[in-house]
Amino acid sequence: MYNNDIRDEIISRVDIVDVISEHVKLKRSGSSYTGLCPFHSEKSPSFSVSPDKQFYHCFGCGVGGNVITFVMEYENYTYQEALQELANRAGVKLPENAFERKEDPNKTIKASIYDINKLAAVFYFRVLHSPAGKLGMEYLTKRGLDEETIKHFGLGYAGSNSKALYRFLKEKGYSDEILSKTGLFNYKSREPFDIFWNRVIFPIMDKENRVIAFGGRVMGDAKPKYLNSPETLIFNKRLNLFGINYARKSRKKNLIICEGYMDVIALHRAGFDQAVASLGTALTESQAQMMKRYAQLAYITYDSDEAGVKAAIRAVSILRSAGIATKVINMRPYKDPDEFIKNLGAEEFQKRIDTADNSFLYMIEMKKRNFNLSDPDEATKFAEETARELLVFKEKIERSNYIKAVANRFVIDETELTDMVNRMGNAGIKPESAEAVVSRAAQARIKPKESGFEKSEKILLTLMSDDVELSRRVFEILSPAEFSNDFVCDVARRMKEQSDEGQIKPAIIMNAYESEDEHREVSDIFTSKLDDGLTLEEKLKTVTETVIRIKLAYIEKRLESENDLIKITELMKEKERVMTISFDKG
Repeated sequence: MYNNDIRDEIISRVDIVDVISEHVKLKRSGSSYTGLCPFHSEKSPSFSVSPDKQFYHCFGCGVGGNVITFVMEYENYTYQEALQELANRAGVKLPENAFERKEDPNKTIKASIYDINKLAAVFYFRVLHSPAGKLGMEYLTKRGLDEETIKHFGLGYAGSNSKALYRFLKEKGYSDEILSKTGLFNYKSREPFDIFWNRVIFPIMDKENRVIAFGGRVMGDAKPKYLNSPETLIFNKRLNLFGINYARKSRKKNLIICEGYMDVIALHRAGFDQAVASLGTALTESQAQMMKRYAQLAYITYDSDEAGVKAAIRAVSILRSAGIATKVINMRPYKDPDEFIKNLGAEEFQKRIDTADNSFLYMIEMKKRNFNLSDPDEATKFAEETARELLVFKEKIERSNYIKAVANRFVIDETELTDMVNRMGNAGIKPESAEAVVSRAAQARIKPKESGFEKSEKILLTLMSDDVELSRRVFEILSPAEFSNDFVCDVARRMKEQSDEGQIKPAIIMNAYESEDEHREVSDIFTSKLDDGLTLEEKLKTVTETVIRIKLAYIEKRLESENDLIKITELMKEKERVMTISFDKG
């Protein structure tokens, strides 16, 4: 956690509405402002900015935060960069110690893992350039890599000695307690050993050029062919991309998405430094959101085999859901970018970029392969499935343009296709493309179901955050510890501290938490709404009923674990007193 006084002063001085309105068109709506969310694609505004609470929340995708969070996410700034930007805007001079952190229980461990990964990367690099790395160097040379490329990506080699790295780091003084947290060693046997051996090593770096994990390509026919580090305190494969440390600095206006490390390296060598790859997994929604910070257009260059086609269709769906336009590069007759570049070169690859296929038309083209269009029944089924896919376009003009393009390309009567799409739409049929499935799955993950009790707690805290006097009255009766889960209890505790001082500032409370998930949760807590048409009396009635529910639930929880008869009797009497609680205008 960073210096609170500096952070809080900047939040107080900078108007979040002014900052966000420079990037998002906002419209006044009651006490808040609304607009289209800049973090996901939407047609109807669900993005809300509260000038009173000085934070934003999207009711569609669930993102939320204060002005510092917004600048970090929108501009892809680090915390320090965002704070410096806002400090300049507010006319606040940051002292040299502005970024001092309070002790984080994992801070020392994380710092050690970063240091160990850096040492490991150097170790692998030196082994590659030693006699023990001959096999690895021959492999990389055969793949067409020169020394400049090897150095640029920090490539290395893990030799046949499966305990070499372990012994190297033990000699450096690292304990098994910390080494076991790096993901570099297997501790299941009697003596730990390296998980990477007899493999060419690809260091995986985050956007700040820190080594966070490794990928290894085995020499020979052993399985698995590629092995990645397991997830650790500093590495989540769903949140990172190979090559992003270089791609984020590219002057290109797009990103190229590949399947493998060698594809990225080949494209970078050819001048396409905007290339990235997912890390041993299918493209994820989180990776798509990361890419959106750097580009609004992505070119997909997955392998041209059946698995690659399926992966490309899924990636198109995920990227479109994130608000990124997509095109698919045709690499035939070659399988992947690495082969293509080796055989045809950069100039021809640029031509393929310039003539890349519209991703929706590519998807329909791939589906067409499942039908025998010379058979009338099969041709009809293809037209029906195509019409169903076209339902994904909600805007009339966009749908019309795609119907025209599909009809021309696949020789389907445009009028009949339009009629078919309209009939399906009127019948309530939904598109069942990978895009629709992924979008629904993403929404399910973004907004998990919560109980009515949890929702009522959040509504209570929202009402309290709007009225400091009401907050004081509630906390005279209800302790923060009586809320249903630890996180809400902690937020309530911070609210009580602020209400005791006379002013509740949700944006300041939010700054007590660092993770994106925590920011979303705090945002959700302070934006839970009742029907706007409720009167003051009705809102106070809701407060009364919710406080009673929370207290009764807390008492019941204590009763379940209480064995002392006297204390049980006291709790039963307290239940009776709780039923007399009432909040009114007074």
